[in-house]
Amino acid sequence: MIDEKPLLSVLHGRKTAVPPLWLMRQAGRYLPEYREIRAKASSFLEFCYSPASAAEATLQPIRRFGFDAAILFSDILVIPDALGQRVSFESGEGPRLEPLETPDDFSRLSEALDLGRLAPVFETIDRVKGALPSPTTFIGFCGAPWTVASYMIAGRGTSDQAPARLFAYRYPEAFASLIDKLAEASISYLLGQIDAGVEVVQIFDSWAGVLPAHEFENWVFSPIRKIVSRIKAERPGTPVIAFVRGAGTHLTRLVENLGADAYGLDTAADPVWAVRETAGRAALQGNLDPLALLAGGAALDRETAAILRAFEGHPHIFNLGHGILPQTPIAHVERLIALVRQSGG
Repeated sequence: MIDEKPLLSVLHGRKTAVPPLWLMRQAGRYLPEYREIRAKASSFLEFCYSPASAAEATLQPIRRFGFDAAILFSDILVIPDALGQRVSFESGEGPRLEPLETPDDFSRLSEALDLGRLAPVFETIDRVKGALPSPTTFIGFCGAPWTVASYMIAGRGTSDQAPARLFAYRYPEAFASLIDKLAEASISYLLGQIDAGVEVVQIFDSWAGVLPAHEFENWVFSPIRKIVSRIKAERPGTPVIAFVRGAGTHLTRLVENLGADAYGLDTAADPVWAVRETAGRAALQGNLDPLALLAGGAALDRETAAILRAFEGHPHIFNLGHGILPQTPIAHVERLIALVRQSGG
């Protein structure tokens, strides 16, 4: 099975002539077929919890582009929702949560993750797994505790995660308890996804880059290591990808000590440096600038070629340095796929 699936092959440390390709947020607003089904749902959260719609969204980019992996269509904020925090999505404004402004507000959260609330997600996985082409790997995911906590504290996305950072300085013990709760919830959620049928899981820490070194240790490195360790212990055959955006020079330590099978690089990471620093100890994923994909033309060709050169001879999954932008033309995605798939010939 590993030999039949290019992405699984790379995650098991094998070098391939042509890197497997998928894109973060590959199911989404840049696709007209996605916009059509999204318009039928009264809210984004309802859409995520509709197995038929979420399965269709997961499969759409596979049908159109033939990516080497499908990623479950859902959202990182289903975890706070399943912990009892009120979550909604405002059109054009993003997520809104009932903020946790003091440690006393933690009493509103459940002791443990309500897996029943997440049953529609597991049904989505069951629907998708039988519909994927045999070479296509199925990826599940969760948000990392720090990133999820930043939304839970602020009640929304923020530019510098200052509310969560300030909370952690003022109430370190309470914040540590929240991070631990989220780590345990993430483990339960990922195990449920694996049991439902995903073959790989990715942990997204989108806001790790704002933290000073000692806070990075407490709120990023330690909880992700706990999640990876438990997944490896309880489902040892399942590869894990860690995407720690803004990791910078922390990457070397992550690769040496985190235990994941692959590490996603954000747009700012120098792939030549990353390959040299990791020295084949793990696969690397990334890291085309989403704006280069949006720009298309000579910029897309140049940047894609540079990434392919940098990772040549190293286990590599071609991806973006962050999620695809909604205004990205479909023709640019088609061009990217052609460039990557022609690279081995």
